[in-house]
Amino acid sequence: MRHRQVIALLALVGFFVACYLWLHNIGVIGALKCGSGGCETVQASAYARIAGVPVAFFGVLGYAAIFAVAYAGLQPAWSARRGPTLLLAALAVAAVGFTGYLTYLELFVIHAICRWCMVSAAIIAAICVAAFVGLARRPTA
Repeated sequence: MRHRQVIALLALVGFFVACYLWLHNIGVIGALKCGSGGCETVQASAYARIAGVPVAFFGVLGYAAIFAVAYAGLQPAWSARRGPTLLLAALAVAAVGFTGYLTYLELFVIHAICRWCMVSAAIIAAICVAAFVGLARRPTA
């Protein structure tokens, strides 16, 4: 169950990173605090939106979903069940795939690196590792 606690905490941090990028993208906050200028380049690119929706908003939704599943999996009724961990692993694999695609775009198409996006990529990778550690463990009940 410790892996679900770790995933919930990481998802919460990722949620706030994604919110920061989303709020910038929709014009609620000003310049991104990045230090390299790459964040502005990435966020202003044509790839920062999918069907008119900021990519960061998908991050907000994804992290919220991962947090909700991890939190639900911590509740006594679900703590001994394997289902939440399977769902967390599936969500994490999908998120790693999407993040990999976005990182490819940054490196080879946009030619700029957003540090906040890299933080988000590291968080989702850690979530994926934690989910697979949880899958490898045998249930205690």
